[in-house]
Amino acid sequence: MARELAVTERTRVHRHPERAQTGRAALHAVLDEGLIAHVGFVRDGAPVVLPVAYGRDADTVYLHGSTGSRAFRALAGGAPLSLAVTLLDGLVLARSATHSSMNYRSAVVFGRGEEVTGEGAKRDALRVVTEHLAPGRWAEVRPVTRKELAGVLVLAVALDEASVKVRTGPPHDDPEDLGLPIWSGVLPLSLATARPVPDPTLAPGVPVPHSVSTWVAGPGAPLGGGGR
Repeated sequence: MARELAVTERTRVHRHPERAQTGRAALHAVLDEGLIAHVGFVRDGAPVVLPVAYGRDADTVYLHGSTGSRAFRALAGGAPLSLAVTLLDGLVLARSATHSSMNYRSAVVFGRGEEVTGEGAKRDALRVVTEHLAPGRWAEVRPVTRKELAGVLVLAVALDEASVKVRTGPPHDDPEDLGLPIWSGVLPLSLATARPVPDPTLAPGVPVPHSVSTWVAGPGAPLGGGGR
């Protein structure tokens, strides 16, 4: 797979093209840090956008839903889709409302979902999604049963056509506004966690697993720390 993303009519960034990043590594970085993908497609002549958990393995993104889901059945049937993941890094507060913005990293993927079939392949795809959300969790939970696998519809979306756009830095105010006595700057934002809340039915003495403590504290930090 090429290290650079091919620029197509659908992926070309027209508004602020200087923010476009064409490296495949930049695409992987956004997808790996995000947790929710918004998947858009047309069903029965109307647009639909669904928030979906996902996981990436090399240049494939896996999505999963119920076999009873009309949306997933439509996607498995070959409906064209777009998949968007956005990371919000800060509010950019300019001296004017029109120049206020956000610092962000975003990725948009275009393609179709290919249904993953076969117990082994479906199990591997569900492992990818689980490990994306909570690394190490797959080894901590009981194995997925054949009945559960039969009730899950798994889609693979190839990262063949995608765009990445990133904004960083301070506001860009008009020169005539720079002397105004109005605060201007960036309010950084990040995803943070709190102390895990145990299930009320949890048996006494069951410790917080490694996948959760690592998520909460960050690698190498004590439980109860900041964000991921």
